[in-house]
Formats: sequence, C-alpha cells, structure tokens
Amino acid sequence: MARRTKSRQKKYMGKHNATRMTLSAIMLFEFTAFLLLALRGDPVDFVAAGLGALLPVAAWASVMILAPRIKADPMLVMLTNFLCSLGIILLYGLSPERGLRQTWMFMGGIAMLGVCAASIRMIRDWRALCWLLILSGALLLLLPVAIGQEINGAQNWVSLPVVGSFQPSELVKLFLLLILAQFFSSMQGMKGMLPGLGFAIMSLGALMLQKDLGTALMYYLVTLMMYWAASSNLPMTLLGGAGGVGAAILGYNMFAHVKVRVAIWQNPWSDALGSGYQLVQALTAIGSGGLFGLGLGMGKSRAIPAYSTDFIFAVLCEQFGILFGLCVLGLYIIIVLRGFSIALQARTSFHSLLALGCSLMIGLQTFVIIGGVIKLIPLTGVTLPFMSYGGTSLISTMGMIGFLCGVAAKNSQDREADERLAQGREALE
Repeated sequence: MARRTKSRQKKYMGKHNATRMTLSAIMLFEFTAFLLLALRGDPVDFVAAGLGALLPVAAWASVMILAPRIKADPMLVMLTNFLCSLGIILLYGLSPERGLRQTWMFMGGIAMLGVCAASIRMIRDWRALCWLLILSGALLLLLPVAIGQEINGAQNWVSLPVVGSFQPSELVKLFLLLILAQFFSSMQGMKGMLPGLGFAIMSLGALMLQKDLGTALMYYLVTLMMYWAASSNLPMTLLGGAGGVGAAILGYNMFAHVKVRVAIWQNPWSDALGSGYQLVQALTAIGSGGLFGLGLGMGKSRAIPAYSTDFIFAVLCEQFGILFGLCVLGLYIIIVLRGFSIALQARTSFHSLLALGCSLMIGLQTFVIIGGVIKLIPLTGVTLPFMSYGGTSLISTMGMIGFLCGVAAKNSQDREADERLAQGREALE
C-alpha cells in the first residue's frame, strides 16, 4: 500500500509540473501577443498592454484557483483559456472595440464554467429541474420568431432593453444537453425518452421558423448521436438519419439563402464580387498566409465581412499560418477526445451522456464551421467555439466545458471512494 501511495504521489507531481509548464507557456504567449499589439502603433496602446496583463492573470487564476476549488480538469480549463485568448488577440488586432467586448464576455464565460461545473457536483436529481428547462427553453426559442432580428437570412437574434442583443438558441444548447442526458438515461426505454425527443423536435421546428439551419443541424446531429449511444437502436438511428437527409432537401428547396450557399460551395469564383465574395476572400487570406503566416495584425482580413464570426479561422491562418491553424485544430481534437474519455469513465448514464453530448456539440460545430471556411462542405451560419466573436456563443461553450469539468470531478470522487474502499478491505485482511 505504501508503494501504491508513493506511485500515486509521483504521478500527481508529474501532472502538476506539466500543468504549470503548459500554463506558463500560455501566459507568455498572451503577454507577448498583446505587447506586440500595444507597441505596433504610435502612441502606445495602453488598453492592449492592460489586456496583456489581465488575460495571463485570468488564465492563472482559472487554472490554479478556480479549477482546484471546483475540482475541474486543469487541462480542459487551460486549453479553453488558450483558445479564448487567441480569439481575443485576433479580434483586438482587427477591431479593438470587439476584442475588448469579447474579453468581458470571456470573464463571464469563466463564471459560467464554474457555475456549470459546480451544478453537476451539487445537484443529484435533475428530473424536476429538466421540466423547468423544457418550458424555459421553449419560451426562449420562440422569442426570435416573435421579435427576432434577421441577420444573414436567419431570424435568430433578439434585442431586449436591459439584456441587449443575444442568441437564445446558443443558451438553449445547454438546456438541450441536460434534457437529453436526463431523459435518455431513463430506465423506461422509449417511453422515458419521449420528453427529451419531444423537446428536440420542438426546438428543431422553432429553428426552422427562424431559418437558422446551421444551429438546427447541430441540434439534430447531437440528438441523433446521443439517442444511438443511449439506446443502441441502429434501425431507428438510421431512420432518423434518413429523415435528416429529407429535411435537408426540403430546406434546400424552401430557403433561397441555402441554395445560394450550396452554389457558392460548388464554385465561389463564379460570383466572386457578389454572393461568393466572403468565401473567396477567406480562401485568399488562408493562401496568402502560407505555412507560417504574415504576422500578428497583418494581412487584409478586414476584407472578409464576417471576419470576426464565421471566418475567424481564415484570419488565424492568414496571420499565424496554416501550420499554426492545424495545431489549433489539434487542440480542438484533444478537447473532444478528453470529453469522450470523461464520458467513458462516468459511473452513471446521465453523466456519461452529458459529457458525450458536450463533446459532440463542440466537435461537430468546429468541424462544420472550419469545413465551410476551407470549402470542404457548404458554409453554415455557426461560430467557431471559443474563438468567434459573440458573447452568447462564448458563454454557452464555456458552460459545456463546465459540464465536462463537473463530470470529470464526479469521476475523480468515485475513483477516490473506490480506492478508500479497497484500502479498507486490505486493512481488514
């Protein structure tokens, strides 16, 4: 038992040292990047210099103070911090106002991460709360239908006097994941799953009314994959996939902007100054950056109208290079794989499905938007998690990381309980 304790302590110290080294590298990157932005003009940009001090402190506090308090996975917290900071750096270099606003949203996202992680550890029975989430989610999704603003063909934004502009469908993603995890983990079979399926169908209907097909795709794919994981019912899953193909064909025939996006995907240069302008400019920016990039704040990314949202990955590749872009894509893959690992280690089906759903939502959204930017698939109107400009999206994805951290903490508690039980049995023997 003494050998086991020493081995565990040695392993812990190794992980702790690796965490500190990785965190130091992230803090140095943030400080250096904002120092360059502060000194690039005349006079010195003291706001950028202030952010160069603030973000490293926020990264240190979230990993060294917040993560241990809520027993969160430090690797997930660090990677999330880096991607969010990278987005803020790119945004500030092109639009200081947006970069500063995204910084405050990032602080709110850290708070959301802590709340979501703590809620998973503290709330033992989600069933009653999920019924309240169903009602709240339905009301939120119907708001854009009634008073929403249409942007890029989708009526998915709401502007309220006190709250300001926000995207309800981003917040409802958190509701959807909790609701599906709760009812799909029911021991009553299909009957127990019906409330979750009903909420998903209602959500898809509301999103279709908003013409927000990108978010609808995320909702649909995550629901279908979580259903398969929960039920192992391959025929029904394939039937659902076929229904999705039919819905995609119907959406193509119903909405003009979908036809335009498919035509752009096929050949954006056929209308390079019109409907294909954004994609052409994004591909040009990626190509001009080459393998190693033009440098921080350099390039002509502002020529892309949606450079801060849908096309932030093109800005990244232009300034830092394609190799750096591939490394960032690798970080997203690590986050998703770590999420899958957390799901596999969970002791309850609710926690396992919740971690799986969060990982799928982040992974699929990353694939869909990056695939659209590099012309692998037709472009859809979703944001790149953590990096794109937008407070609602950032807070929502940080909440998903919070759920993953909460499940990871539960897994750790369960392992510690098993070890104590094993040690007690050894002592009795």
